[in-house]
Amino acid sequence: MGNLLKVLTREIENYPHFFLDFENAQPTEGEREVWNQISAVLQDSESILADLQAYKGAGPEIRDAIQNPNDIQLQEKAWNAVCPLVVRLKRFYEFSIRLEKALQSLLESLTCPPYTPTQHLEREQALAKEFAEILHFTLRFDELKMRNPAIQNDFSYYRRTISRNRINNMHLDIENEVNNEMANRMSLFYAEATPMLKTLSNATMHFVSENKTLPIENTTDCLSTMTSVCKVMLETPEYRSRFTSEETLMFCMRVMVGVIILYDHVHPVGAFCKTSKIDMKGCIKVLKEQAPDSVEGLLNALRFTTKHLNDESTSKQIRAMLQ
Repeated sequence: MGNLLKVLTREIENYPHFFLDFENAQPTEGEREVWNQISAVLQDSESILADLQAYKGAGPEIRDAIQNPNDIQLQEKAWNAVCPLVVRLKRFYEFSIRLEKALQSLLESLTCPPYTPTQHLEREQALAKEFAEILHFTLRFDELKMRNPAIQNDFSYYRRTISRNRINNMHLDIENEVNNEMANRMSLFYAEATPMLKTLSNATMHFVSENKTLPIENTTDCLSTMTSVCKVMLETPEYRSRFTSEETLMFCMRVMVGVIILYDHVHPVGAFCKTSKIDMKGCIKVLKEQAPDSVEGLLNALRFTTKHLNDESTSKQIRAMLQ
């Protein structure tokens, strides 16, 4: 399954599509250094997701403290409940910084001359797989975060309390963990509906702006090619049958949606216009052919986290497909 299988090129794009082994791709010697660097980051991704999924928040303790402002015991109980949660939120935020650097390293490898982005993805499948794993993690993280309002409630209570205690000149040990500057950065991160996706979008835009000699097309073509790869694998029974588990199918769908959103944020006119190298109708059709409960979150991601869906250049048909 490790070999690439070329598939038909859509004539209107003259753009190659190929099968990418998301399950078994192994790094070549040329990929090894960057692969090891990214792998060291990704090894923490599952524990981050598990930690986020288990996040229950300190809602009852905070509510009791607010309703009884003169009860010192309840104030302390709420504070003691919130502090370890804030340390956990700091871990998530710091992981986003590591992920941002990892993505920029991958983009550098997958877009640099003399190869085209398509050639890079064909030749460096292990790096392409890591790119896919970053996107897969990102959508899973943001799905969990959006379903958990306790995160922002806890952090807001923490910031209010620490400000009040600072006014009262109280020494707070947690400030060694989460000082004011860190709290400000974390606040901006968690204010986003999809903070990890925003991090990746910013990282990609930063990569493009910092590499002025590299045409932006190198980056956007890398993204559109990855989208095409996922779409072809999902819509072709011969290739879908090569997946050894249903989880790989879900992985492929998440990656496709993640790359579309990233492309839409980075490309000057986005993913939905007629000149886009992404077959949006085909991608949406593939998603709608799956079990509704498995893809509703992904369709919502296209509806609510893309940048250009509501532009005048977006066809009525695409908008109707996403309604």
